[in-house]
Amino acid sequence: VAALERQIFDFLGYQWAPILANFLHIMAVILGIFGTIQYRSRYLMMYAVWLVLWVGWNTFIICFYLEVGRLSQDRDFIMTFNTSLHRSWWMENGPGCLVTPVMNSNLAPEDHHVITVSGCLLDYQYIEVVSSATQIFLALFGFVYACYVSKVFLEEEDS
Repeated sequence: VAALERQIFDFLGYQWAPILANFLHIMAVILGIFGTIQYRSRYLMMYAVWLVLWVGWNTFIICFYLEVGRLSQDRDFIMTFNTSLHRSWWMENGPGCLVTPVMNSNLAPEDHHVITVSGCLLDYQYIEVVSSATQIFLALFGFVYACYVSKVFLEEEDS
């Protein structure tokens, strides 16, 4: 459910890299559930390996939105594969945000508009960070579950 929620908001913000990662994550979750139902430890091991990659991706997203190191949201358009100037959906639609268009701005390309966002109760960066931290927490829980159940399935096969 958390991955589907994240997928929806990434679609709304035209965030193509997260959309692709979320799709792969949803497929891995489906395979993990299938592996649990069908007593297939290989599917669970694949799910556990994916969760390690998923934690890495979410750690990158946290670092990106907090601008750790050389990452910059103003300069890097990694989330859209450098195809557009779109940002997180939460930037304009966060809780309490007031969006004001800037008329006659020379900063924007012809097909875009410049806006100012003010009055947000929580900045969009922190909403994205909380979302990624939640995904990391769920992935750690899923990793432990996948390893334990896979071990149980392998012990049953041996007996």
